[in-house]
Amino acid sequence: MVAVYEDASVSGASMHGRPGIQLLLGDAGKRAFDIVLTESMSRIGRDQEDRAGIRKRLGFYSVTIATPADGVVTPLVDGIRAVIDSQQLEDLKHHTRRGMRGRVREGRSAGGRTYGYTVLPPESDGHGRFKRGGRVVNEVEAQIVRRIFSQYVAGATPREIAKRLNLDGVKPPRGRNWNASTINGNARRRNGMLLNQLYAGRLVWNKVSMPKDPNTGKRVIRPNPEEAWVIKEVPELAIVPADLFEAAQRRKSERSIGHPFEQRRPKHMLSGLLRCATCGGGLASFGSDRGGRRRVRCSTHTESGTCMSNKTFYVDMIERAVLSGLQTELRTPAVLSEFVKIYHEERAHLAATNAEQQTRLSRRVEQISRKIQHLVNAIAQDHGDPAVLGARMKELVQERTQRETEIALLPAANKVIALHPDVLARYERQVEQLQASLAAGALNGDNDGVAALRELIESVAVQRVPGGIVVTITGRLNAILGEEHFPNDVCGKMVAGAGIEPATYGL
Repeated sequence: MVAVYEDASVSGASMHGRPGIQLLLGDAGKRAFDIVLTESMSRIGRDQEDRAGIRKRLGFYSVTIATPADGVVTPLVDGIRAVIDSQQLEDLKHHTRRGMRGRVREGRSAGGRTYGYTVLPPESDGHGRFKRGGRVVNEVEAQIVRRIFSQYVAGATPREIAKRLNLDGVKPPRGRNWNASTINGNARRRNGMLLNQLYAGRLVWNKVSMPKDPNTGKRVIRPNPEEAWVIKEVPELAIVPADLFEAAQRRKSERSIGHPFEQRRPKHMLSGLLRCATCGGGLASFGSDRGGRRRVRCSTHTESGTCMSNKTFYVDMIERAVLSGLQTELRTPAVLSEFVKIYHEERAHLAATNAEQQTRLSRRVEQISRKIQHLVNAIAQDHGDPAVLGARMKELVQERTQRETEIALLPAANKVIALHPDVLARYERQVEQLQASLAAGALNGDNDGVAALRELIESVAVQRVPGGIVVTITGRLNAILGEEHFPNDVCGKMVAGAGIEPATYGL
């Protein structure tokens, strides 16, 4: 038998992901040939362990290995060449990284494209050599980067920012949609847009290493210590002002949390959110009255006396004013219109996603079916080890069954996307029952509703006026829907009249 085995465009640094060499070993076990001709032993593999294992198996099957340069390859010759080939691979890695380090020190890109920049074509140095890695700011994308940082500092979460970018049809750096992970990144790996120091004019390279796992052949990302980083100041590439970038880092640091069980939950619905309208300081607990009603007062006035406001407020009165204002805003025509719009967009997005997923799964089922047929033909023609090919076929059959099940579970495509007649009525009922639901949830120990409400609120400024209090609420809905829907800081200003709070001496 004469056959050609190849692993085109596949690295010889590992046995993983090389079907050609696997098929060769399977045929060798069936005594399909008695000699292997190769250009060099480096084509068999560059890893010393893999080379020795392949040579040992072929020797067990009485198969000889030969190359044009060495003739019949002996264990001694291959042992020496394996060390040389392995070292050449290490040298290549070192030279490549040294070249990348040099680029970074010149302020150039070491590889890959960063959103917000355009890569320049190679430029000649006048001596027949070309320098690569130059880039300039892409002003169209830079505007999006500034928008992301500004909205994040203003209080929007990465998920909210990504959702808005997708609704506005902004093209993402890669893929079909923006994701929160693209913006937020991974704090341990120091990646993601919010952590990318290049936007502040600082090029950082060598933050991670990616060695191959010898058991799987796949790369594993490992963060490098900061002392191993290569940093180059490139102020000409700055997109985000330094103060805005630092503000984003502070907010990200403040939002960094550990395991949910380690977090201290707020004791009350608006804990930590109340502010003095006079000085902006926080409102802290100031005991309770004889009836047990909790009170708060400006902590700046209490601790330093620099705030002139010595007014005290009932917490339950503030909470009712906040919920009343939120209910009023959620009933405005602009918000209802936006609710209907987002409902339709989400239904359309889900329909498109289901169709795309069904197409992708169907294509995968076809690919698997073709692979199974190829394996059946190989076994029928006595090519390869039936045990190896059979095991692979079993895996493919299982995957095909799983993909077919996923297709069957997908909801049927719905071409007509209509607003269900009960949606608006249910929306109105939920708004009407907002306060009662939160109170009931708190009594039952269910804090999900309170947590959801706190996500909408950035701060609550409280001020006393004749006849009651004025509550000004600043929230994150502005970052999601825009100022035109909530022009009055989400819930605007509202007055809790004298009928809400009983007259109390000293207040």
